[in-house]
Amino acid sequence: MALDDAALDQLFREARTQNKWTDEKVTDDEIRALYNLLKWGPTSANASPARFVFLRSQSSKERLLPALSSGNRDKTMAAPVVCIIAHDPKFHEQMPKLFPHVPNAKDWFTSSEKLAQETAFRNGTLQGAYLILAARALGLDAGPMSGFDNEKVDAEFFSYRGWKSNFIVNIGHGDPSGVFPRLPRLTFEEACDLY
Repeated sequence: MALDDAALDQLFREARTQNKWTDEKVTDDEIRALYNLLKWGPTSANASPARFVFLRSQSSKERLLPALSSGNRDKTMAAPVVCIIAHDPKFHEQMPKLFPHVPNAKDWFTSSEKLAQETAFRNGTLQGAYLILAARALGLDAGPMSGFDNEKVDAEFFSYRGWKSNFIVNIGHGDPSGVFPRLPRLTFEEACDLY
């Protein structure tokens, strides 16, 4: 069953990347609901390599400052929640739990570092996109961004775990005054082939 127009507007057509935030808080329950929704998005062999670090306190967000480009600092510090989307290069350790009907699935990734890296990055990125859509579905706004030094973020937050940062998503309730005019998108003919 297709979603109605209001839902499609909320997820895609009217949703915007946020750059400015209201003072409305994001609760622990909302953060948990966000993860518990996004986790159902499909990944290759159910590998689920993404890892999410949610920063709410000013002191935790300040740890990001040395890694952020100057254009991203103010909006990130003002966001109620900042989520670092990362992936675990050793995601395959969880394969016995996540893909139990193929007992040797872990071996697919331990026998090929290239496959493990590609799977972790590609599927972790997918899960980051699911986070954006889940936030929108739950009535939150998202401001995804790059524009930071991944090595500095990894050293600050992941040195003891070995996770690798991918991108950052600011989360909260967006202030419409910070939204830029809607930019164009490619047409079907410009972006697609249909055979």
